[in-house]
Amino acid sequence: MKITFISNFLGPHQLPFCKAMVNRLGEDFKFVATEPMTEERIKLGWSLDKDTYPFEIKANESNELQKKAEQLAIESDVVIIGSAPDSYIIPRLKRNKLTFKYSERPLKKGIHWNNLVHIICGMWLHHGRFQSKPLYMLAASAYTAGDYARLGCYRGKCYKWGYFPEAKKYDPDELMKGKLSAASDGLKSPCVSILWAGRLIGWKHPDASILLAESLKKKGYSFKMTIIGTGEMEEQLHNMIEDKNLEDCVEMPGAMKASEVRSYMEKADIYLFTSDFNEGWGAVLNESMNSGCAVVASHAIGSVPFLIKNGENGLIYENGNQEDLEKKVQGLLEDVPLRRKIGENACKTIINTWNAENAVNRFMKLADTLSRKGKAEDLFFDGPCSKVGILKNDWFCSK
Repeated sequence: MKITFISNFLGPHQLPFCKAMVNRLGEDFKFVATEPMTEERIKLGWSLDKDTYPFEIKANESNELQKKAEQLAIESDVVIIGSAPDSYIIPRLKRNKLTFKYSERPLKKGIHWNNLVHIICGMWLHHGRFQSKPLYMLAASAYTAGDYARLGCYRGKCYKWGYFPEAKKYDPDELMKGKLSAASDGLKSPCVSILWAGRLIGWKHPDASILLAESLKKKGYSFKMTIIGTGEMEEQLHNMIEDKNLEDCVEMPGAMKASEVRSYMEKADIYLFTSDFNEGWGAVLNESMNSGCAVVASHAIGSVPFLIKNGENGLIYENGNQEDLEKKVQGLLEDVPLRRKIGENACKTIINTWNAENAVNRFMKLADTLSRKGKAEDLFFDGPCSKVGILKNDWFCSK
């Protein structure tokens, strides 16, 4: 089977999946990049170890490479398309060839009267008119299926997907032993490590972590919070820490390489993920769970309903509800066995299920079943490539 993955550029969240595909298919797998990586992503540390991988075709670099990429889009048995012009998809669908779109939720900003016509026309042009074709959706958000279904697209043709950053093969027991906090017999001791990492921007709500720290300190909990990253809110956050006298329990070391962030995750007891509905997927959830953190995450984040089973391998709080966030974190501070259990289960979730190798194996089985016009909805109970159920869509009340 020849498979081609087409997207804007090859980043660290797609690379493990591509490598696993190469291990499975060899020369029969190619990745087509339709544009260069943006400067913003490069500054955020998305640069890869190599300029070009043997399986990668940078179609934007020459007319010859673009023609080669477009030919691959037609000839391949299966194509996955992320961000790419219709010139890659329409000739293929005219030939009724199996094709998968790959998308986060399209309605992060909601639908309003002034953009309704534009959204409806765009949905029909790029998705709806192909409903009778062998075109399926790989949902890189738990809210993707609902967004598209509202506008009549991909009903019954949507499967769980996401991003698959490197999944390290830890021994969960050894990983948990390396956490900063020791075994405890009760409330408020010893010092627990709490981590937040990402761009310091409004819709990621890093300020929620500082408000949490203020509340925890007032209640006498022993903790050390680290907020990693840079962004437009950096000065505001420093001022909040100073104004609330939190310098003794909250630190902001600035930006750092992804490998350094992972090192912090491996030592952290609790990871905070506070983004709202603008967070399409959120690969830090994969990474923090893989690192054995007890994650407390907003329900609005695209990856959360897919990866977290509330109370088993993470805790989910209501988006924007500071009281709920504080309640969930306090529960972890007070219950060491629960914190350890959640961290261990989180690590096992990534090692056993949400990783590139498993995604490849499941995708190959899904593609084979659909190409033979078989029933794919019962292939997998959960995880990548299982059928997506439509969740309550909260796009209209995004905060």
